[in-house]
Amino acid sequence: MSSSIAKKAITPPPRCAAGPVSHVPSTTPGATDLSPSPERKEKSSVSSSRTFLRTREGTYGYRRIQAYLERRGVRVDGATIRVIMRALGLEAAQPRAKVRTTVPAEDLDERPDLVGQDFTADEPGRKWCGDITYINTWAGFVYLATVLDCCTKKVVGYAMADHMRTSLVCQAIDMAARRCPVEKGVTVFHSDRGSQCTSQKFLDQLKTYGIRPSVGRTGVCWDNAWAESFNATLKNERVHRMVYPTKDKAINDIASWIELRYNHIRLHSALGYRTPNEVERELLNLTKAA
Repeated sequence: MSSSIAKKAITPPPRCAAGPVSHVPSTTPGATDLSPSPERKEKSSVSSSRTFLRTREGTYGYRRIQAYLERRGVRVDGATIRVIMRALGLEAAQPRAKVRTTVPAEDLDERPDLVGQDFTADEPGRKWCGDITYINTWAGFVYLATVLDCCTKKVVGYAMADHMRTSLVCQAIDMAARRCPVEKGVTVFHSDRGSQCTSQKFLDQLKTYGIRPSVGRTGVCWDNAWAESFNATLKNERVHRMVYPTKDKAINDIASWIELRYNHIRLHSALGYRTPNEVERELLNLTKAA
């Protein structure tokens, strides 16, 4: 054999060029399955739950947490969420005792209740309700007047000041009229029988927009239940978790919470765990398309 032939015989073959390698599933018993196992999926879901719970500061209950995660493709059962909440020392925000801010006006027997404890509506701008609540700061009280849309559950109008005079609720109505469609002679604003919302000045303000006034019975909280519910949510999920050294700090923080969290991010069970802004956008688009 010549030396050239001998070289060819002992020269190793060149390596194959790098390229894509297709994976052929093995049928051998005990072969590794690369798809996520149920245990891995559960661990991933639990990890997502823990991360979400830490960012929400304990303001959500397990049902709202479950709905939020499902919107993002993470499926976790309620029992697992409750276990994680206990492990993290978290619980949903609970209400505190109320301070009364309603001062009944006189001669209200003839004022109609056009709502009858029905805080629903088919379209935005048809039925509003509102109330006044207080926020404690180191510098004294700040008062918040709100206007809530019964269809979208959105805070469509609000105003804050260091007083609770009639001008406060007038400012909230002005904002609501700018941001939400009003139909003269149809739109209703419902409130309790506080003197601010039953004064002649406020009635005149409603008349300028063609809004019909409605009032509940004295001392019956269910007659303005949706506005009362919003106040409780604000206190439980934000105010009671904060310390406000100044009135301006409180005003700025609460305005941000209303606009950026309550209207834009917070999921509402009454809306099928959607946000007020989502529902408003859907309904207004349907109205334009009609």
